[in-house]
Amino acid sequence: MFDPDSDGVFARVSASAIRRTFACAVLYGLAIMLFYVALARPPAAMWLLFLLAFGALVLFVAEKLRRATRVEILLTTEDVRDSEGRILAQMADVVSVQRGAFALKPSNGFTLVLRDPAPRAWAPGMWWRMGRRVGVGGVTGAGPAKFMAEQIAMRIAKRDGV
Repeated sequence: MFDPDSDGVFARVSASAIRRTFACAVLYGLAIMLFYVALARPPAAMWLLFLLAFGALVLFVAEKLRRATRVEILLTTEDVRDSEGRILAQMADVVSVQRGAFALKPSNGFTLVLRDPAPRAWAPGMWWRMGRRVGVGGVTGAGPAKFMAEQIAMRIAKRDGV
């Protein structure tokens, strides 16, 4: 295994600049188009409300994605966390890492299977947590995510004596 850096971090995963820009641009562009369609030629009242509400929802998700992709995901001895201190999973709770082609995982990422269910959480484009699964990836680079997944798998194998 590798030695940690001065902050005790073994691996870092961050958003790819091109993917982050593209994802944000697509969502902001969709919101602008929805507002434009709703306001340029207003349809019936029900459709107008739908277009405005959906545009507002897309705008909300775009802003949430922009903010979520500014942080990094860090692997430490004790846990997997983001650079703002939010813990994604405790290493003691991780049972396995799924990263195969047919695994339920985010793009360019991996999924951690936990012993016990954890509260739902979501950072668009970076990670999600539902029940016993934590998905890491999305707009992240494939190389750093693969390295982190391999580091976690090695730690699990060492811990379980495999």
